[in-house]
Amino acid sequence: MNIHRLIIRLLALSVVLAFGLFISGCSSDKGKTQMSDGSDMPDFVKDAPVRVKEAYQYAMDHPDELAKYPCYCGCGNMGHQSNLSCFIKPENFGYESHAAGCGICVDIAQDVMRLKGEGQSSPQIRHYIDAKYSAFGPSTDTPFPTE
Repeated sequence: MNIHRLIIRLLALSVVLAFGLFISGCSSDKGKTQMSDGSDMPDFVKDAPVRVKEAYQYAMDHPDELAKYPCYCGCGNMGHQSNLSCFIKPENFGYESHAAGCGICVDIAQDVMRLKGEGQSSPQIRHYIDAKYSAFGPSTDTPFPTE
């Protein structure tokens, strides 16, 4: 009789665990990019619109990702190498204020964040960025991503 109770308890536990896994798979956060809270941001970012804050947070949390894509706002003549350079100073990993006042920089970062969250590959995202923004101006000299 004890084995019968043990089997029933194990089955009940299995059902509860399976239900928990099912519920966690239905989370509304699916596809959302995890980012820091932004509490260490400078005032020019804290005082900016939400889209700008999100773009700066994404740049800080995913620098390797934004470094894969060019910027088309004409900032290449400022020494920028990629969209990341519009947000982060490469020499000291500090904040670059340029993107806080540039809609193209922010829009590119927002598109990267959204497309990455949708599961797009880096080459797919690069094609999208090039097609959407190349009419705005010269791009930074950013190598095409391989993965």
